[in-house]
Amino acid sequence: MFGSRKARSTPLSVEQESFATLIGRQTSIRGELRIQESIRIDGHLKGQILGSTDEAVAVVISAHGHVEGDITARRVVVAGRVSGQIHAQDRVELHAGCLVQGDIRYGSIAIEHGARVLGLLLQVDAAQAGLEQDAQAAIHRVQTGA
Repeated sequence: MFGSRKARSTPLSVEQESFATLIGRQTSIRGELRIQESIRIDGHLKGQILGSTDEAVAVVISAHGHVEGDITARRVVVAGRVSGQIHAQDRVELHAGCLVQGDIRYGSIAIEHGARVLGLLLQVDAAQAGLEQDAQAAIHRVQTGA
C-alpha cells in the first residue's frame, strides 16, 4: 500500500539438505540411533535418535516419516510425525501438516501454518541451561500434582 511490497516468505525446504544416511519409505527400524552425520527418515523409526552435539548434525523427518522416540540433534526438521521429545540445540523447523506429540526444546524455531504440536515449546540456549532444569522441575510438579 505504501510503496514497495514485502517479499513473501519462502516456504521451508527439506530439499536443501544433504544427507549421509537415508531411511527409506518402506523401512522400519527399532532401536537407538547414534549419528555423527545428518539423516533423513522417510520410513518408521521406533527408538531414540542421538545426534552428535559437536557436529552440525540435522535430523529430518519427511512427510512420510514417523519417529516414535526422543530426538536430540543440533537441527531437527519435521514434515511428518514425531511421538516424543525434541531437543535441538540450534533450530527446529515444523512444516505444514506435521504432527509432534511431545515437548520441543530449541534455540530457534520456524513453524509453518498447519503444523501441529501437542506439547510445550521451550526456548533454551547455553545461558538458560539452568533455567531449563527449573522448567523441567516445574513441568514435573504440574504433571504429578505436587
